[in-house]
Amino acid sequence: MLRLRDVSVFYGDMQALHDVSLEIQQGEIVALVGANGAGKTTTLKTISGLLRPAAGSIEFDGTRLDAVPAHDMAKLGIAHVPEGRRLFPLLTVEENLDLGSMTPAARAQRSETKEWVFKLLARLAERRHQLAETLSGGEQQMCAIARGLMARPKLLLLDEPSLGLAPILVNELFATIAAINREGVTILLVEQNVRRSLALAGRAYVLENGRIVLSGPTADLKTNPHVKKAYLGL
Repeated sequence: MLRLRDVSVFYGDMQALHDVSLEIQQGEIVALVGANGAGKTTTLKTISGLLRPAAGSIEFDGTRLDAVPAHDMAKLGIAHVPEGRRLFPLLTVEENLDLGSMTPAARAQRSETKEWVFKLLARLAERRHQLAETLSGGEQQMCAIARGLMARPKLLLLDEPSLGLAPILVNELFATIAAINREGVTILLVEQNVRRSLALAGRAYVLENGRIVLSGPTADLKTNPHVKKAYLGL
């Protein structure tokens, strides 16, 4: 579904990604793990068109993304849930969700999609008329994910969804991500909680200093000496 080939990205004179290559098949959950500053968020922003590669190619469902503007990504089936939630605090939950379904195809299915989302995220249904700023941190994160789902994406990019959440809410969040995937949504997950990411995803890539240094089935990576020492504290 998604293929990055030798993608390099710069911030001015500083190179953030060095020849990054990765692939995601339809229906997978793939984790992208690494330390802070490794280039994980840069990778997601490059896929969704917020940043442009200086070299390499990005292909999604047979379409080259290199020159597609960010505002057209939702039409192609890519939704990006950024780090920090980025909700509109003075709009209600329902109004925030409506803003996620602005493409013609998504707008035509808005009512059906909203009911589907509220079934997946039942707590949001109870909060649908509340202002986003009145939600708890966990509820705000669920609202951000729900807004992404309103575009009916084929591929969902999740950037640090558990950041700042209490452990019990992290459990709920990861269960929700698994449920979304069972509904047929392919997921690329960037997540600080490496242990939980490797438990949820089927495959993973390890990014260090802007380079992919390891990749493979998560069952193998969990037993890799470098991963155990650097990311799992073992």
